[in-house]
Amino acid sequence: MDLVGLLKSQFLCHLVFCYVFIASGLIINTIQLFTLLLWPINKQLFRRINCRLSYCISSQLVMLLEWWSGTECVIHTDPRAYPKYGKENAIVVLNHKFEIDFLCGWSLAERFGVLGGSKVLAKKELAYVPIIGWMWYFTEMVFCTRKWEQDRKTVFRSLLHLRDYPEKYFFLIHCEGTRFTEKKHQISMQVAQAKGLPSLKHHLLPRTKGLAVTVRSLRNVVSAVYDCTLNFRNNENPTLLGVLNGKKYHADLYVRRIPLEEVPEDEDKCSAWLHKLYQEKDAFQEEYCRTGTFPETPMVPPRRPWTLVNWLSWASLLLYPFVRFLVNMVSSGSSLTLAGFVLVFFVASMGVRWMIGVTEIDKGSAYGNMDSKQKHSD
Repeated sequence: MDLVGLLKSQFLCHLVFCYVFIASGLIINTIQLFTLLLWPINKQLFRRINCRLSYCISSQLVMLLEWWSGTECVIHTDPRAYPKYGKENAIVVLNHKFEIDFLCGWSLAERFGVLGGSKVLAKKELAYVPIIGWMWYFTEMVFCTRKWEQDRKTVFRSLLHLRDYPEKYFFLIHCEGTRFTEKKHQISMQVAQAKGLPSLKHHLLPRTKGLAVTVRSLRNVVSAVYDCTLNFRNNENPTLLGVLNGKKYHADLYVRRIPLEEVPEDEDKCSAWLHKLYQEKDAFQEEYCRTGTFPETPMVPPRRPWTLVNWLSWASLLLYPFVRFLVNMVSSGSSLTLAGFVLVFFVASMGVRWMIGVTEIDKGSAYGNMDSKQKHSD
């Protein structure tokens, strides 16, 4: 390991990232709270401000991926569709197999200039998580309980609110509902067999109702569905801890632009369309495993500097008082102060490890394991 790699793997560096992210995130959440005063006066101004505040938080994680770890993401797509990316609202359907696939989705949005306003269909519990969850609340993210009878009206209503959203956005949906594991895949394919659907090798059986209601709610506002299939070269198994340690990964992302006019509005027809889409995605993944590449022309969208500029700005603002505080604690010589100093580092260490742990695949949602009981009711 070279000197730079050794430096990136040190816990002190991780602590700095964690501190800047948490401190800046709580400051931004507080500012977002005060922007609620604008909602009854000028809703669109409220939205534009919160898009930029949201960017200040989410771009810090993208900065880790793009600048700290130097992860490369090559996009394989039709050159005729490429100029439209970032110039239109789009529904992004992304496979859910890797710990950092959400970061790759955010990186895609960032490189096309729509990260601040982009949306995701997320479970309701995340709305109560400080920083990210609160940020999502103020940017009108769409939350669901994963119980469709409860979600039908609330999700539809939330989506309708986005019809007059003033910023361009990608609306990210993981149609599989949970991250891929072998156990979940086995259960999912049992459901597929019971329902007479073709088996998938690299994906879970997609849940169709979320996409159907999204297409119906955002028709004439969203221009296309971006079918995104992600994989990593040389059988890399990327993790958030690896990104934090500065490990460089090599991603390939196959993006197909499908005009929304080609997606059926009828729920049953949309369901059949999505199942067919996932059979095609599975074939693309199989081809990638065999040849190491996706179809279409490989392109690398330019890495924008604003994620790095944003992080450096917050670090410059927040690190000086923090370091001065720590120096004063250590120089005081008090045993009680030193004990408190050690406790702070211990709690911070546990906090960093916990945040990384919740992203690990083997600690992922048990939602997919319920499929055999629910028989994939959608």
